[in-house]
Amino acid sequence: MDSEPKAQPKVVAIIPARYHSNRFEGKPLALILGKPMIQHVYERAVAVPLLSRVAVATDDERIAACVRGFGGEVVMTRSDHVSGTDRLAEAASIMDIREQDVVVNIQGDQPLFPAEVVAQVATPLLEDPALPMATLIYKIVRREEINDPNHVKTVFDRHGRALYFSRSPIPFQRNPDEPVPPTYYKHLGFYAYRKGFLLTFVGLPEGEWERFEKLEQLRALEFGYDIRVVLTEHDSVEVDTPKDLDRVEEILRRVGVG
Repeated sequence: MDSEPKAQPKVVAIIPARYHSNRFEGKPLALILGKPMIQHVYERAVAVPLLSRVAVATDDERIAACVRGFGGEVVMTRSDHVSGTDRLAEAASIMDIREQDVVVNIQGDQPLFPAEVVAQVATPLLEDPALPMATLIYKIVRREEINDPNHVKTVFDRHGRALYFSRSPIPFQRNPDEPVPPTYYKHLGFYAYRKGFLLTFVGLPEGEWERFEKLEQLRALEFGYDIRVVLTEHDSVEVDTPKDLDRVEEILRRVGVG
């Protein structure tokens, strides 16, 4: 008797959100054209056809109440998480997501993310059951971002596997007289994980590269796990400070929102 075919992996989005931030206290609740930022992010996510479920993961009742208020799903997590990935993993466990399902981490401070990026970051894991995680990269066009440590750079092999991520410019151009300068790629904060690997990842000790660069994804590379990088044509607009809200509102007005 033939065995039943395995169920296809589902793609679930989790949006980690915390209230306390050194640079912007209460950021998820900041209003953009009269609507909380977390609502902008959530509504964009639920409009993505690939996603079977969307939830906000938080430890703050103010954020939870906001999400429930606009009809969103919220998962309450512990308050002692060191990183958003730790919060993501706890939420994935609470939500009873299957081991082979794909969990997409959507940053709560990117209220303008294009729907296409979710499929771009998740598709490699749907196509390759052995792949543990994937993330997005973008070709740098603004030269000032190359030396800016807030814009993380990456290099990768010819099969699209990440070799390293750094806050420093990589590759370093040894000969300044080279007629053609290097192409630089920056990392965008969208991740897709196999749920089983996500739990493995948060159980690993902090890596040495991670400790110095303060970049979690380096832990996966240091412990020998592949990260597929996907080149996207969509840059990300992040809200790091209250001043960034003005830029986001201007963009939304330009496209006819509000």
